Amino acid sequence: MEPVVLVGLGGAVGAVLRYLLGESLPADPFPWGTLAVNVVGSFALGLVVFGGVGGDAALLVGTGACGAFTTFSSFSVAGVRLWESGERRLAAVHAVGNFGLSAAAVGVAWGAATLLVG
Repeated sequence: MEPVVLVGLGGAVGAVLRYLLGESLPADPFPWGTLAVNVVGSFALGLVVFGGVGGDAALLVGTGACGAFTTFSSFSVAGVRLWESGERRLAAVHAVGNFGLSAAAVGVAWGAATLLVG
């Protein structure tokens, strides 16, 4: 299958999953959906990378699905909106939470992949 098709198919799946997860979590006053997709997506991409997944599977799951599932743009807009509305403490929690928990999720994925595949 052509690489662009794999990325597109993975992206379609990732975007739908992101929408469904985002809709299932409260967005006010804190954007829980954005935090959740970034942490879960970081964990999934960490498994792909550290698990040695390559080729077509990496394009489908890593580039396509994880790329569409996670969202830096929504993270940025939500942070600015919190800041503009005077919720500066929540804006800081949002920023630190997304960066910190996503990095931790990658670390957990690295550890899991190391245990599973060496």
